[in-house]
Amino acid sequence: MAVPKTKVSKSRKNMRNAANFKARAASITNCPQCHAVVRPHCVCKACGYYDGAKRIEIKEEKKD
Repeated sequence: MAVPKTKVSKSRKNMRNAANFKARAASITNCPQCHAVVRPHCVCKACGYYDGAKRIEIKEEKKD
């Protein structure tokens, strides 16, 4: 069985793992109610709908 002779430092371990890391852009979809851009499986902040039902009330700002 393989046993390491010395401890691998956090820096060396993280540098090795960084070679396999790739940042990905967050996936986005369109809200079926208002067609605003939203993240999947999240309540729409523009209209308050999720899964075809109103989940939260959205306060409208007064414009003077």
